Amino acid sequence: MSYIGKTPTSVPLTSSDITDGIITTAKIADSSVTTEKIVADTNFRNIIINGDMSIAQRGTSFTSVSNTAYHLDRFQLYMQNESSVYTVTQSTETPTGQGFSNSMKLDVTTADTSVASNEEVKLVHKIEAQNLQYLKYNTSSAESLTLSFWVKTNKTGTYIARMYAQDGNRDISASYTVSDSNWNKYTITFPGDTSGTINNDNGRGIDLQFWLVAGSAVQGGTLNTSWRANADASSATGQVNLADSTSNEWYITGVQLEVGTTASDFEFLPVDVNLERCQRYYQVLADGTEHATANLCTAGQYSNDHAYGVIRFLTIMRAAPSMEQVTGSDYYRFRSGGGNYNGTLSLGISTPRSFRLGLNRTQADIPANAGGWIGISGASTAAKVAVTSEL
Repeated sequence: MSYIGKTPTSVPLTSSDITDGIITTAKIADSSVTTEKIVADTNFRNIIINGDMSIAQRGTSFTSVSNTAYHLDRFQLYMQNESSVYTVTQSTETPTGQGFSNSMKLDVTTADTSVASNEEVKLVHKIEAQNLQYLKYNTSSAESLTLSFWVKTNKTGTYIARMYAQDGNRDISASYTVSDSNWNKYTITFPGDTSGTINNDNGRGIDLQFWLVAGSAVQGGTLNTSWRANADASSATGQVNLADSTSNEWYITGVQLEVGTTASDFEFLPVDVNLERCQRYYQVLADGTEHATANLCTAGQYSNDHAYGVIRFLTIMRAAPSMEQVTGSDYYRFRSGGGNYNGTLSLGISTPRSFRLGLNRTQADIPANAGGWIGISGASTAAKVAVTSEL
């Protein structure tokens, strides 16, 4: 609100002015000031990280996708026994007038018109358990969750969204119906689970799953719409086969999961905040496309064929990570005293805060007590080093 030329004084609020943590009326002593809705304590109400698909550390286009993998940050395409193949991209196709800049696009490039019983394709977002303690699961006060998202696809019909709680091994599903090829917003409310548990740790709490292909093993019967002991049967009943034609494509953005039974407007975060939240699970340490000779860390000679350095992460990671690297001939080097000592990288002692990076040579020619740095050699811009602690 703008109070230019006025100095309004507040009037104490009563309990009737506040519902579910939202102040519905701002009481202002100056009656000429228009009242408006004030939302209290709503920062980070969205449990989903990168729901607007704006962070893509791994890349923006992935072709010939036929196996389970992460693409845009925090979203994993899960593929089980599946013969269909996809191109996954960070797209600029978005709902008009909603504030989104990106979406995730799945484009079927190899069709699967005859789905076997054990075939599955779904987009999965895994939520860290300790971020979900306020849901109060396994109590009579367990909170409902409302899921909202935007989808555009030319494959109309019934789609399934499912939640799977790892610790209690529980699941629940719901359906949404696509009736046209436009962008549409869908909203689903899941009841709280009064019986299932979510541990207070850094493991998997709840997996949010968007089904795209579902074999008969997860269909049949009536769709399971209540929390239960996890089972395949009826967890994706009615799901259409997105993969039945190479003309099919599916876009998604604006994924939000929040406490309560009402969907609020999507919570946009500053790009630096969104990126840092993603980096708890995945961080790019050096990328040859950004700089052909990017440095990784300072280092020193350990033996005549090894050099070691320590990398401290940009943010504390969920757990001690593993390293991912794009390898090739002489992609990485230890540079010291004007000399280049090419080799391969290795991960040493690893913690959520840092790890020891090694460069290993086949030749025993690193000078004693040499100091320098480990980095990309410039042999190829394809060189890339990252760490991952995905759930």
